[in-house]
Amino acid sequence: MPPDVGARPAAEPGAALDARVHHRVLMAAGDDPLDEPALADLVRREAPLLAAEQVAGVVARVRARIGGLGPLEPLLADPCVTDVLVNGPGAVWVERSGRLERTALVLERSAIDLLIERVVAPLGLRADRTSPIVDARLPDGSRVHVVLPPLAVDGPTVTIRRFGAAAVPLGAFCAPAVGELLVRAIAAGLNLVVCGATGAGKTTLLNALCRHLPAGERIVTVEDTAELRLPGDHVVRLETRPATPDGLAAVTVRDLVRAALRMRPDRIVVGEVRGAEALDMLQAMNTGHDGSMSTCHANGTADALRRIETMALTSATGLPLAAVREQVLGAIDLLVHVVRGAGGARQVAEVAEVVPAPTGSVSTRRLALGPRFVDTPTRAARRASATWGPADRADGVPSPGGATGSPGAASLARGAAHRADGMAPGDVELAPSTAGPTV
Repeated sequence: MPPDVGARPAAEPGAALDARVHHRVLMAAGDDPLDEPALADLVRREAPLLAAEQVAGVVARVRARIGGLGPLEPLLADPCVTDVLVNGPGAVWVERSGRLERTALVLERSAIDLLIERVVAPLGLRADRTSPIVDARLPDGSRVHVVLPPLAVDGPTVTIRRFGAAAVPLGAFCAPAVGELLVRAIAAGLNLVVCGATGAGKTTLLNALCRHLPAGERIVTVEDTAELRLPGDHVVRLETRPATPDGLAAVTVRDLVRAALRMRPDRIVVGEVRGAEALDMLQAMNTGHDGSMSTCHANGTADALRRIETMALTSATGLPLAAVREQVLGAIDLLVHVVRGAGGARQVAEVAEVVPAPTGSVSTRRLALGPRFVDTPTRAARRASATWGPADRADGVPSPGGATGSPGAASLARGAAHRADGMAPGDVELAPSTAGPTV
């Protein structure tokens, strides 16, 4: 029989064989479908002329088709792949080592539908015309985002953000002196917000920072999709739930932040703030939960402050901007901006502390730019037993550091270069509030 018009001669025989073996596995009764010798025997019955390595390849693909994500499994097994992108029927794209690549894998609509069902069904979620946008996660913590037609015009799209099995150390993001600065900030109980663009490595950096949390502390994490993997033995992980067509109400990040406050946390880690939960996060940081952390999307440290203010104002509490800025000033100590370079490497671009501006607004004061220090920290430690900066010493002299160029060994000469208005050369002031607009 001549092949159908538009068929792919190179891929079709293998796909057809996989489908036939898969069907026979499903029809088999009383046999273990994942037993490799049994699967190899089924393959030889269907294609007796295949070589041993070809048989092994069919067995691997059929096992993935039964218990995994089918043809995507080899891509997900590649440690260099961080994103798998399915743009509807056609070729699958990946981000490998920081660069987008088109793969030789081609998926049909039926294969994409089966893939989506395998992702959402075990989680009790639905992906159909009533719920065309779905967020889910794989057992290894990888994040999955699905958009279905008619919202996705060219067919179902699936975006998988992978998280490597090996933890990325803090030293991979920054120079040793900057890493020491951040580790000392964590020990001092300072509240940190990591900011950056999509894919810049905010969650990965947050994971690296959390590896330096003191042992024995009770940590409560709040996330849209559980991605953080904290090493401590006293970690409580909370994850949001979307509303379902069955009538189950949504549980938002804001709900979970409020719940976390009642769980006796030493620190609260919010995976990302995107909306009104920013106000609850600020209030948590202002009510004794020192050393809390979060992330947000922003182009820089000053932009992060503006975004947090804007998100807090959407909470519909009627707070004026001046009151929100007071909350920001009292809650957030450090902002860490992370970027992704041209080669895909993630690095800390800037560390800044939040300081008051002479106008009554809020300002950022740069402490580190790339691998070098710009100024000495002025905010005091929140933990009584910790020494962080000059503000922790009565004589105003910073404690000695362990490395040259570290915050402890840095000279106060740069700090003395402040302008007459009280702002340092690296300060960025936000626009002053006016008559207290409300939302």
